[in-house]
Amino acid sequence: MFQYVWPISLVILANVVYQICAKSVPKELNPFAALTVTYLIGAMVSAVLFFAVGKNGSLIREYGKLNWAPFVLGLFIVGLETGWIYAYKAGWQVSSGFIVQSSVLSVVLLAVGYFLFHETITWNKIVGVVICLIGLGFINYR
Repeated sequence: MFQYVWPISLVILANVVYQICAKSVPKELNPFAALTVTYLIGAMVSAVLFFAVGKNGSLIREYGKLNWAPFVLGLFIVGLETGWIYAYKAGWQVSSGFIVQSSVLSVVLLAVGYFLFHETITWNKIVGVVICLIGLGFINYR
């Protein structure tokens, strides 16, 4: 059970801190300047963890196993981070911005899961999406 729960717990904790940090980037700071520091720190932490957690591994050997995904992921992480920083600068609230993003993302990923990864779409998932969309309407109703 722990193996199942700890990764999601880490994602939740990291997301909370991530949103706090993204909202706290000074409005007068260029988001790309902030992201250069973010990714330098991320690269250093990743390297330390690679050697701390790995079993005498070689980064060069691991790089030989790369496919397209890490490169595209790097491009779109910049889009993700930039989007959040600009969303907060535009006045989105932490509470509603994340819910709007998550609700729309849930609908899109349901389709992605079905078409790209052949995941099944169950009635439970459809009802869950409908509930998310109803909640989205309530959150944005003024």
